[in-house]
Amino acid sequence: MQRTDSNRNIVISTVTVQDMETVLPYVIEFRKQLFPMLDPQKIPRDLQDFKQLYLDGQTGTFLQARDKSGKLVGVIGMLAYDYRFPHLDLDARKTVEVARLFVDPDYRRSGLGTALFRQLTKVAKEKAVERLYLHTHPFLAGAHEFWLKQGFYLKDFCDESGFPTIHMELLLGQPSKLICSAELELSK
Repeated sequence: MQRTDSNRNIVISTVTVQDMETVLPYVIEFRKQLFPMLDPQKIPRDLQDFKQLYLDGQTGTFLQARDKSGKLVGVIGMLAYDYRFPHLDLDARKTVEVARLFVDPDYRRSGLGTALFRQLTKVAKEKAVERLYLHTHPFLAGAHEFWLKQGFYLKDFCDESGFPTIHMELLLGQPSKLICSAELELSK
């Protein structure tokens, strides 16, 4: 799958095994920049098992955006949700977790994040996914607002491992819920 964003000649495509040697270091470095409080030597499980979870997994995928010179300028992924947050009370719908949306600072506010997410949503629908789940944090500037604009709504706001965490979901094929007052308070 390949899609070209005509605004800046950006090509969005599915990451393959051959792309992993450039995509994984990009994601790991981005993570270090966004989460300097985390131990950079501890690589999260999804990145350790990248091929298995994102490339080989039945509901997984990882997309990349490259400019006309081939430079990697953005990524997004989805993988089967592991139900590690039992307090969320998610039902048995086919659910994936949206993860690792990173956009190069030079391309932010250009629509690239939205283009990556829309392409990911198309793939999710092709894979018969019913729910997109994600979590973000208030200290990630603009993240909560971005996901609200994509149609996600607040599922829970709580502390997870010492971090204030915003849990969100989007049910595919259903109208988005109205923004509740808690979401309005979070977005201020």
